[in-house]
Amino acid sequence: MTISVGEKLPDAKFTVSTGDGPAQLSTDDVFAGKTVVLFGVPGAFTPTCSMNHLPGFIEHHDAIKAKGVDTIAVVAVNDVFVMKAWQEATGGKDKILYLADGSGAFARATGLDIDLGAAGLGVRCKRFSMIVKDGTVTALNIEDSPGKAEASSAEGILAQL
Repeated sequence: MTISVGEKLPDAKFTVSTGDGPAQLSTDDVFAGKTVVLFGVPGAFTPTCSMNHLPGFIEHHDAIKAKGVDTIAVVAVNDVFVMKAWQEATGGKDKILYLADGSGAFARATGLDIDLGAAGLGVRCKRFSMIVKDGTVTALNIEDSPGKAEASSAEGILAQL
């Protein structure tokens, strides 16, 4: 079952890259007591994710933060080393929190997983964006196709804030 507006995010662990190496963050670490814009992508370095989806959140970072958002985060079913390389390649280091959901546990727990095995990608995360206030989803936008970044765009989130 896919998570809905008004529901609390499930307990999950993410891995992030730090100066001391990989570290674990829980959903509480990321979302408790904060307003967070979270967007999910099928994969780091994939065309739509790298050329259309992520750049909008980097470009509109200041405008999103000015609306009272504490953190802008991206999640993908990739390992922490891929996410770190993507962070470095995209220039989003100090703007976006890159969350690795290496095993897809968060994607599955929220019902935002998608089987892209036919494309050789395996189980990944659907493309989505959401606004989360103190761990509760207040807005949710899920794309009907992993190749689109329209409903889940930074511009769409800005209009919802």
